[in-house]
Amino acid sequence: MKANFFNQIAQLEITGDLQLTISKGVENNLVVSILLHNEQCGDKAKQLIPPLNLRGTAEELDEGFFERVTHPLQSASGLMVNMEAFMKQLENAQKQSAMEKEKSEKEKKTKDEKDKKYQEAMTKADELDKEGKPREAWMKIPNPNDYSEHAEAINKRKKELSDKFASPSLFGAEQENV
Repeated sequence: MKANFFNQIAQLEITGDLQLTISKGVENNLVVSILLHNEQCGDKAKQLIPPLNLRGTAEELDEGFFERVTHPLQSASGLMVNMEAFMKQLENAQKQSAMEKEKSEKEKKTKDEKDKKYQEAMTKADELDKEGKPREAWMKIPNPNDYSEHAEAINKRKKELSDKFASPSLFGAEQENV
């Protein structure tokens, strides 16, 4: 006797382990319970998928077994594969979200520190200018290349300070006296 039972099982194209339990029922009937396990699926909801139970005589099961189990097993298999893919995508999204949040917080912190340094340098320059030390104040003004968003204000302030300590022209003193 040649059976093609295992060839048909292989053709089901399911992912996971197939558990098949056959027991004798009443009046020459058999009870077949089929449960699909997919250990790759990390979602606990897979445990809610019940086993597929068939009852019938040996002849009835021989005739209609694969017709009855193919669609439900493929559906259960596909569901578990999709659940696992979903869980992996969800985990990846959570990581990306945490990474993006951390990245934006880090960028904000860096920007805040940079702004603080800019403000401190400008305040120090203002103090030195008030003390009558325009050269020292000019030296404290930050480089406009380092603070491109404040470049215009930096250049303007440097110009103001350099005008205060610029060397007088040869004729500047004479022109003031005239």
